[in-house]
Amino acid sequence: MERFVRHTSPSHTKDIQPELCSLKSESFYLNQELKKRGITNTEVADPPLNCEIAYRTLLTSDGVEFLSELCQEFDKEVTQMLQAREQRKLELKQSSHLPDFDPKTANIRESNWTVSPVPRRLQCRHVDLGDVSPSNRAHFVAALKSAAQGIQTDFDDGHCPTWANQLQGLYNVYRAVHNTIPGVPNIEDAPVLMLRPRAWNMVEHNLIVNGQEVLGPLFDFGLLMFHNARILLEKECGPYFYLSKLEGSKEAAVWDAIFSWTEKKLKLPHGCVKACVLIENVLASFEMHEILYALRDHSLGLNCGIWDYSASFINKFGHRRDFLLPDRNKYVSMDRHFLKSYMDLVVQTCHQRGCHATGGMAALLLPKTSSENYEKYQMIQNKVLRAKQTEIEAGVDGFMVYDIRLVVPSQQMWKRLTSSDNQFSKSRSEVKVTNKDLLLMPSGGVTETGLKHNIAVGILFIEAWLRGVGHYYYKGAVEDSATAEISRSQIWQWIRFQAILEDNGKQITMAMVKNLIRETTQEMFWSSENSHFVTEKDRQRLLTAAQMFQEIVSKLDFPEFITTYFNLDHTFLKSQASFSFVSMSALESHL
Repeated sequence: MERFVRHTSPSHTKDIQPELCSLKSESFYLNQELKKRGITNTEVADPPLNCEIAYRTLLTSDGVEFLSELCQEFDKEVTQMLQAREQRKLELKQSSHLPDFDPKTANIRESNWTVSPVPRRLQCRHVDLGDVSPSNRAHFVAALKSAAQGIQTDFDDGHCPTWANQLQGLYNVYRAVHNTIPGVPNIEDAPVLMLRPRAWNMVEHNLIVNGQEVLGPLFDFGLLMFHNARILLEKECGPYFYLSKLEGSKEAAVWDAIFSWTEKKLKLPHGCVKACVLIENVLASFEMHEILYALRDHSLGLNCGIWDYSASFINKFGHRRDFLLPDRNKYVSMDRHFLKSYMDLVVQTCHQRGCHATGGMAALLLPKTSSENYEKYQMIQNKVLRAKQTEIEAGVDGFMVYDIRLVVPSQQMWKRLTSSDNQFSKSRSEVKVTNKDLLLMPSGGVTETGLKHNIAVGILFIEAWLRGVGHYYYKGAVEDSATAEISRSQIWQWIRFQAILEDNGKQITMAMVKNLIRETTQEMFWSSENSHFVTEKDRQRLLTAAQMFQEIVSKLDFPEFITTYFNLDHTFLKSQASFSFVSMSALESHL
């Protein structure tokens, strides 16, 4: 009996009567080949339309067998890790306990050790391009042609993990590494690919192992390594990774074990995989030394951003009024004490351990042309450079920008301010950071403008995801899941504690937020900045996004991640569903 199935995920399948459809699907042949090898516990979904070449290139029987073994090898360990996350969050919620530096690991923090030497190509990491989803081929190609030191090749915050996007993104990386994209430099001459798999909160719906959907980061990492690692190693440009949303050193140790197992399995030298950990969670800020130590053979240092990190305070302590975070646009910036302390500690820790400390991404966008908007162009460029100069003076060894046109002026600033590839010699020994420094909430209130801005950012992020897009432009900046995360987190918290608007003294209620959601959505219909809301389908999608946003900010319990919530949500999955391999017209001819 043969089946034709509709796929975004194997959990969303629709049987069609076998006597009406005898076409064999793409996955039928792959799964049959796996069974011939004795692999009966692994199922792969069909490719979306127009992704057949990527599918056949990436999901070979050898590649899928490797993925299956990888997922089975670490299933128990990862499950225990995620359960420990839940347990720790519950403990924080049920007690008045606050995190601190663990006395049990004081020997790691106080002893003298360094991570393995940084590879030659990564000695200078002054300017990386951030939020480059490789599923967006034009953006990825432009990044490969740029003068940046590296590219955050993003399957996480700036990327929407539809099945089509995963396949096309992984395939575009494959093509870049194998030098088959026309007009692009050979991989050894292009900026270094800093590959960023999904975080542990994301699953891949389209690969089933032992009856379970596999975790997104293992799917991404496994295919990236299987197809590209050897070439990247031979060309001295990888394999290098960013690791997202780790909550502590035990999670870093899991990644270290995955790296070591993969190196051995693929017959690669131990320590060739290198990774930079993004400190995006407040709990991880108390274990920076321990994280580097756990990854000491594979570490490229630590990265600090602002919005995912700030949102993690609401995630972990949002049930406490003393952690009420004020209007982020007016009162939350890297010069506030809790964020300045965090960056200073990242720099001090990394330089003590012989690795890079890198800053976050400048999200501002320059106007389309400098000639027509010269003053505005210069104003925005100078604003970005001033903020990044502060980071350089704090001792960072690099940072990210989104706008490719900011790469060269940023590099020119590095040349003016420093004389070496990195600032390891800037030890920041004067920095003394306590748990009070890291947990001190900034003063300030909530503004109506900030409330409306957060609502708009959240709705537009969901609307972009419903279109299969991971980031978008709004009010002169790029917005991604990190800004959507802090936006919906703040609104959830402000409703919960009925925060007062400093403009007019009104109390923020669910009724107020619902009204503002309606008003914001109506304004978007007619906004010139959102000109793609022109058809009835476009407007219906925006209304759906508004309803989904209202749903998530009104939940009794705080949803852990906005991306997890929607990646498991029927509305999002349905929006991405498409017939695979056979077109609708071809199918209809059989009905």
